[in-house]
Amino acid sequence: MDLTPGTLCEKTVMILSIVKFGAPILRRHNTWADLAAPGFQNLIADMWETMYDANGCGLAAPQVNHSIRLFIVDSIPTYLQMEEADRKIYFEGDQGIREAFVNPLMIQKSERTWKDEEGCLSIPGVSLRISRPWSITIRYSDAQFREHTRVFSGMTARMIQHEYDHIEGKLFLDYLDAGKRLLLKTKLNRIKAGK
Repeated sequence: MDLTPGTLCEKTVMILSIVKFGAPILRRHNTWADLAAPGFQNLIADMWETMYDANGCGLAAPQVNHSIRLFIVDSIPTYLQMEEADRKIYFEGDQGIREAFVNPLMIQKSERTWKDEEGCLSIPGVSLRISRPWSITIRYSDAQFREHTRVFSGMTARMIQHEYDHIEGKLFLDYLDAGKRLLLKTKLNRIKAGK
């Protein structure tokens, strides 16, 4: 079976296990993805299937136990669910994206920031208001290994930044002050214990 990049997946797409808060892999700075690795396209397909099964809008490779610089984002459903007035505010310049980010590198972040609610598939049941830059410039390869340097803003930029943090070994909890983290300690201990 040929699993080199660019060939059709010849295996059944699988739903992968999502690692939870406390797993060491979530705190690693991940290595560059080998685009020629056998099964790489299958991993991307499995990540899409896993993300949609979990009702997520983004998923990073470390969350499915692969310590590489790869994540996926689909902001289109969020765009479609918003009222027209909100779309104009939160989706400045795009109508959402469905994209794989292979070996991404954040080039620039805007000084302008904004707060919004975020959750994480690896930290179920926890939702927090986090401040992030409004726009970003990011360089990456897509699933077909075409290189891009693009600017994203608003909701799409927020989703990308959340997933980018994962490949840097960072969690959205890290943006909280010590007092707020202390308030979440019991819940986080339960997640860590698998409850």
